[in-house]
Amino acid sequence: MSGCAPGRAGSQDCNHFEGEGGDTRHLSYRELHAEVCRFAGALRDQGVERGDRVIIYLPLIPEAVIAMHACNRIGAIHSVVFGGFSAPALKDRIVDTEAKVVITADGGWRGGNVVELKAAADKALASGCPSVERVIVVKRTGKPVAMDPKRDVWWSDAIDGQSPTFEPEWVDAEHPLFLLYTSGSTGKPKGIQHSTGGYLLQAKVSSKWVFDLQDDDVFWCTADVGWVTGIPTWLTGPWPMARPSCCMKGRRRLPMQAGSGKSVRHTGSRSCTPRPTAIGR
Repeated sequence: MSGCAPGRAGSQDCNHFEGEGGDTRHLSYRELHAEVCRFAGALRDQGVERGDRVIIYLPLIPEAVIAMHACNRIGAIHSVVFGGFSAPALKDRIVDTEAKVVITADGGWRGGNVVELKAAADKALASGCPSVERVIVVKRTGKPVAMDPKRDVWWSDAIDGQSPTFEPEWVDAEHPLFLLYTSGSTGKPKGIQHSTGGYLLQAKVSSKWVFDLQDDDVFWCTADVGWVTGIPTWLTGPWPMARPSCCMKGRRRLPMQAGSGKSVRHTGSRSCTPRPTAIGR
């Protein structure tokens, strides 16, 4: 991430986002770098240090990516929980990681319906998650949510006044980068730990050799970052190669159906990786 900000690649498009309701957001490498640094500073002010675990329970929005890279920048270990999971599933992952901070949103849209993420997070925490000290909340839907003044803080307030630069925490290649859990459909969810150097290299090599990304390619990923297919193909693989990626939040029965096809034409995407469940439908 830090290497993408200066020089020629800084002003180059990095990520195109389109929400289910049609809202869009575009970030250059330099803009994303600044947002990551601001949130890294916010996490540090909330007491997050190297080696701490952070749960990310967000819809597919740019803040999810910013939060992941901000954790990387301070040496914290993040674990993304799919926004469609229930409060008990969230609690299991918080307890197992002994997370210090939970990052969530007031809600998100899925299939035209609002998913009450903050309410689910509150329910999970109320059932017993003693390690959690702070909850950072993104305002996404604008619907009123309960906020604990001693524990909860809005994302916008947390980043207010933070610097767009933040010196990264240097770690060894084997330092844990993130934890990702299996769905639990065949038993208790199992957390898989991925290392910093190995995962970055694997993701970049896969993007180069499997997807054969070229200089003018825009790569489109339909997978959620809560699944292991979404992390390397959306944000870990294309970006070290200075290739822009795009994501779209919403439920599509087929990758190229209706709004999906329109988004491909609009962004000029030439490569795509769908979520596995979309292929069989």
